[in-house]
Amino acid sequence: MPLNPQPPGSARSAAELNERIRGLWMRTGGRLSAEQRREYEHLVTEWAAAVREEIVRAA
Repeated sequence: MPLNPQPPGSARSAAELNERIRGLWMRTGGRLSAEQRREYEHLVTEWAAAVREEIVRAA
């Protein structure tokens, strides 16, 4: 699955990203190819940014 970088201002929520991360692991049975590993790393990085943004908005 190709990476889909999100343009500024259209970031996905932490919950949506968490679901995508979980889905990736479930589809692969816990074994990631090199391409899937890159997708996973991208999703985790995006998820962390979304969590930070949600914390800032809540404060």
